[in-house]
Amino acid sequence: MLGFDVSERTISRWMKRASSDPEPSKRWLTFLRNHREAIAAMDFFTVPTVTFSVLYCFFVISHDRRRILHCNVTRQPTSLWIVQQLREAFPFWLGSAVSDLRPGPEVRSGGSRCRAILGIEAIQTSFESPWQNGVAERWIESCRRELLDHVIAVNERHLKRLLFDYVRYHNGVSYCPTSLCG
Repeated sequence: MLGFDVSERTISRWMKRASSDPEPSKRWLTFLRNHREAIAAMDFFTVPTVTFSVLYCFFVISHDRRRILHCNVTRQPTSLWIVQQLREAFPFWLGSAVSDLRPGPEVRSGGSRCRAILGIEAIQTSFESPWQNGVAERWIESCRRELLDHVIAVNERHLKRLLFDYVRYHNGVSYCPTSLCG
């Protein structure tokens, strides 16, 4: 249109060099900001007890307000236990707007069974890559630093009580599952 003759080869060379989006990380950040109210992260972390047994803490945290939606403690997580925890965390879920769960690698053992039972599509993070589940990893770090570095759990019930008190403190509202509140 300007009167210059440019070959297709010249244009194709230039098109290869020019990026369609100079910063792909901004696209992901924009996606997370636009959909954070519909994204929840979940993860496990382990806590040793006084008797050197290991307890597994499971929690679900929402991305929008970084509130703990659900947490629980068990000696041995099974796929059915995880399904029950997800049902308790998202009682409104079947047919709701919650669309994206980010389980950590520990959830993978029962992940396919959980997805089949609940009809969800989970995005799994890579093993030993905490940057892919930053919201959950940051909460684990805070919980360890502010609570678990100062108190040694005696048993499962003691750890549940400590954890639920910490979640109540973290959320700024009362949080007490029916199993402990009667």
